Amino acid sequence: MIVLMFIAGLESDLSLLKKYLKPAMAVAVGGMALPIVVMGLASQLFGLQWFESLFIGVIFSATSVSISVAVLREFNQIDSKEGATVLGAAVADDIGGVLILSVLISLMNGKGGESSTSLPLIIMMQAIFFGGTYLLVRWLAPYLMHLSKRLLTTAAPAVMAMILCLGMASLADLVHLSGAVGAFFAGIAVANTKARHDIVEAFEPLGYAVFIPVFFVNVGLVMRLNHFLDSLVFIVVMTILACLTKLIGSGGGAMLMGFDRQSGYVIGSGMIARGEMALITAQIGYEAHLLSSKYYSDVITVVVLATVLAPFILKHALKRLHHPVTY
Repeated sequence: MIVLMFIAGLESDLSLLKKYLKPAMAVAVGGMALPIVVMGLASQLFGLQWFESLFIGVIFSATSVSISVAVLREFNQIDSKEGATVLGAAVADDIGGVLILSVLISLMNGKGGESSTSLPLIIMMQAIFFGGTYLLVRWLAPYLMHLSKRLLTTAAPAVMAMILCLGMASLADLVHLSGAVGAFFAGIAVANTKARHDIVEAFEPLGYAVFIPVFFVNVGLVMRLNHFLDSLVFIVVMTILACLTKLIGSGGGAMLMGFDRQSGYVIGSGMIARGEMALITAQIGYEAHLLSSKYYSDVITVVVLATVLAPFILKHALKRLHHPVTY
């Protein structure tokens, strides 16, 4: 999970977010707020506790655009304003999702979780952690990665990146956050250095050959399908809501920023896929007792279904963009 979140941070392009800051933020906020509210309320209607319902909303506020990128590239739209806005919004979505997850874990600790530390002290420690994260991104990581190139150790930049990854994960755990949160921000820090390309080349084979398959196997091992038919209504309703909340929330945010309806449809559909970000969030919440085993399998099933449906909806939106329907 830590390696996967570090790679997710490495792939977050802050320069793209800065270039399309206003539309990307509007798309990200709309695409996070609506799933949290609507899917949280829907979960409560199915009888879940309010805290578990809120966490399910947070899970579905996540976005994974790896599939959307493949579709956008197929239609030569990756460099279009719609494509760039989707990519920028995905970066903002990832950062916002990690921050919200951090808050939920802190509240869980404060509500009598495993930690006996008082909530105000936890919040203060986490504020210091995020302040240090800014310093890491802005100054410390570029200096350390530059220093690593002068070391005589084999693959010194990759070793330094691993030190930053595990170090930040350890510090995050120390302030009662998930280690994956620290790894994500370590990835963002390294991504904003000149060594980014080399680190991506070093980490992706390691991650996708060993650690990431183990993570997905672990997700599958925890799933139970013996009550699948009993949960069928929940799965169908939540899958529909998972698609609609992103489509309306992110698409509506784009239209508020001046995009027309067809472009809003493309941007909204490009944000539907949840993929690994939602799976990581669900796994972290399951381990932190924010999500019960009773609903874990159902949530994972909804994540998979929404991710499978996403490219078909995006392809339909892109075809309408090039050949708009006239009335």
